[in-house]
This record gives sequence, C-alpha cells and structure tokens, in this order.
Amino acid sequence: MTRLSHDYSYTTQKDAVSPVSTDVFFASSRFPHYKIGDNNQIIEVKEDSEMSSMKDMVARETALLLEQQKRLSVRDLASKFEKGLAAAAKLSDEARLKEAVSLEKHVLLKKLRDALEALRGRVAGKNKDDVEEAIAMVEALAVQLTEREGELIQEKAEVKKLATFLKQASEDAKKLVDEERAFARAEIENARGAVQRVEEALQEHERISRASGKQDLDELMKEVQEARRIKMLHQPSRVMDMEHELRALRIQLAEKSKHSLQLQKELAITRKGDKNSPNLYDIDGTEALGSYLCIYRCSDCAPELSECTIQWYRSTPESGKKELISGATKSVYAPEPFDVGRILHADILTDDQTTTVATSGPIDPAAGLGNYVEALVRRHETEFNVVIIQMNGADHDSQAIHVLHIGKMRMKLCRGKTTLVKEYYSNSMQLCGVRGGGNAAGQAVYWQAKSGHSFVLAFESERERNAAIMLARRFAFDCNITLAGPDDRSSAGS
Repeated sequence: MTRLSHDYSYTTQKDAVSPVSTDVFFASSRFPHYKIGDNNQIIEVKEDSEMSSMKDMVARETALLLEQQKRLSVRDLASKFEKGLAAAAKLSDEARLKEAVSLEKHVLLKKLRDALEALRGRVAGKNKDDVEEAIAMVEALAVQLTEREGELIQEKAEVKKLATFLKQASEDAKKLVDEERAFARAEIENARGAVQRVEEALQEHERISRASGKQDLDELMKEVQEARRIKMLHQPSRVMDMEHELRALRIQLAEKSKHSLQLQKELAITRKGDKNSPNLYDIDGTEALGSYLCIYRCSDCAPELSECTIQWYRSTPESGKKELISGATKSVYAPEPFDVGRILHADILTDDQTTTVATSGPIDPAAGLGNYVEALVRRHETEFNVVIIQMNGADHDSQAIHVLHIGKMRMKLCRGKTTLVKEYYSNSMQLCGVRGGGNAAGQAVYWQAKSGHSFVLAFESERERNAAIMLARRFAFDCNITLAGPDDRSSAGS
C-alpha cells in the first residue's frame, strides 16, 4: 500500500478538485444536509418537521373556502376567491421556482460527479474508497431528485387546476356582486322615488292647508271686525250705563247702611231709657269684613282719645261674653275673619270712668270672599304680593315687593330667589289681622313664623289680606293646627 504524506495528499486533493463555474446559480447559501440510513440509503434531514407539504396546504385552503362559501356574503365571497386566486398564483410561482432549483441541483450534482470521477483516478487506497462512496451518494441523490421532480410535476398540475377553479369562482363571484349591486341600485332608486312622491304629496297638502288657513283667517278677521263695529256701536253705552247704575246703587247702599246704623243706635239708646244722656264716644265705619272701624268723640266734653286707654273685645250675640283681642289698643281696628258673626266692643278708660262702645250688630262677611277662598283651596300653593312693614317689631324701611307662599303644609316668604323664612304649620305660628295702624289696617296682617321671628305684611287689597288669612287657617286646620292671633281662643271655624 502506498503511503502518502500529509502535505502531498492535501496538495493532490486541492489540485484535483476543479473550481465550480461562475454561471451556476445556488437557490440557497448552504448545501442540504443528508445522512446514510439502512441499506446505504441517503435520507434528507428536514429542517421543520411540522411544515405541511404544498398539496396538504392547497387541500386545506380549498376545504376551508368550500365550507365558508355558504355563510359568507357575496362581497366577502368574492374577496375570499380573489385571495385564493392570489394564493394559487403564489403557489404556481413557488412551483416554478422549485423547478428552477431542481434544474440547478441536477447541474450541481453532474458537476460534483464529474469532479469526483476526476478525483477517483488520482487517489488510491482509503481515499479512493471514500471517493467511490461519495460518487454512490451523488448517484442516489440524483435518483431522489428525479423522483421529487415527478412529484413536483404532479403538484404543479394540481395547482394549475386549482388556479383555474379559483379563477372561475372569482369571476362567478364578481358576477354575483355586480348583480347584487344592480339590484341594490334599483331598490335605492325605487326608495328615492317613493320618498320624492311623499315629499311632493306633503308639499301639496301644506300648500292646500295654507290656502285654506289663510281663507279661514280672512273670514275670522272679517267677523272680528264686524263684532268690534257692533261693540263700538252698542256695548260702550250699555257698559257706561251699568257702571253709573252700580255706582249710584253703591252710594245709596252706603247711605242707607249709615242711616240704618244710626237708627239702630238710637233704638238701642231708647231701649236703655237714657236718651237724654249724651254719648261721649261712638264707632264709625262699615260693620263688615274688609272695612275698618274708628272710634270718634261725640261730645266736646269727652276727653281726647290720645289721653285714654282703649281695649277692643269680641263677643257672640248668644252668650254676650266678651273675649279680649290682644294688642287691639288703638282707636282704629280692622275686623278679620275671626270677627265675622261677632259683635265688637271697645272699652275707653279715662281717669274717672269707663265708656263702652259696640257695633250695632255682628260683623258681616265680605261678598264673594268664601267662593274665592274655596277656589284657592284647590291649588297646591297660592302666592300673594306683599310689602314688609315691620320685622321683629322694628320698622322696615324697604318697600320692595316680596311674595308670600301659602301652601298646604307650610308658609314661605321670598324675594326673588332668596327665601327669608320658610316654616311648616306649628303651634308656635300665629297669623291675624293687624290690630291698629290707621286706614291701612284693613290690608295688613301680623305673622309670627316661629318664636322670636315675626312680620307685619301689607297686601295689595283688603280682599287679598282676608283671603290669605282664611286660606292659611284652612290649611293649618287640615294639619290639626289652630292658626290664630296672640292670646286668641276662638275656634278655627272662620
């Protein structure tokens, strides 16, 4: 056996292998990995064992498309088929690329075999056996490459068939999309036509309504003008005549009332039997709710009222028992709802004697006041415009308008959005007419919202003042509260 030195064998091998031509194209930057299996078979080592073959991928995609075809919309179906067509084209490109790579492998294997054949003639011994084994591996690789080319041709045919199928399906899907779009456009046009017809009908109806409304308005204006003409011809004179008659009747009623009161007083004096004894004082004014009573001197020998002590009382005609009206110590007193049906007395005390004056009969109610209060009771809350005269016993200079709210559960005094006081009905609350105060006493009330917090309020009229008192007492009575003045013991029946 010939022994070769290390340097010589290295030089021989280096010179024996010719370089690869530059026109050879490699699909990858490294040579595939192979190993020899049983019976000297060459087995290629796969880098990714989980990667599916091209045939399996195509079959899976086709099954997925066929499964989703039934539940996709037309547009989505067309999109899916287009994607499938793109995937088929990509697979076709990959097949062509693999075919080119296969051709390159054949060229490479041929050159490698030629190089090994040239090397086999130059080496001997163990190296020659290795070269022959390498030549056998290259021939086995060529056989396997040929088999793979057959499989590749078959896959290429299947891919081409799938591409044709997907192309046809894509065209069908596009046709369906076009048909659906045309149908949708037709439906939209029909809807627009219907909307336009409805709008035209509405415009026509509005035009007719305006024309008829204008005609009705013109006729109504003519009727109003005719009514105004008739009113100007006839009604003014009738109204003026009625007003004159009412004014005359009021004057006559007032005169007869005074005359009646004078006769009642003279009759009372005659019954007492002291007709010759002159009266020192007497009461002047209408003995009815909404007016005010004033004590005046009947004799020059009577002391001045400013030098006397005055106290007002009320009594019932049946019992005659006098009830003191707390705080009524002025010469002027305005009856309040508690005084209706009762006789009013006033004791005038001088240094040496006491003179008592009284109304000729019970105080009469105000006409129509009861019905007015009954109408207010139906409301949840009633508002009255008032002015604060006194607050906690001190004069109040501001004449600003406030609003007194009288509700079913409480009373509230406000100015704009500011609430001065808000209290629920309670035993500490008091409400009555002002007991004294001149000619304006008939329009004022005394209200103690709670202990230590009181007001004197002036209303717009005597009617409003008395209605407010009656309404508040009615609501308080519904809450089991008797709303009266200071030290009053009267019932809440007013």
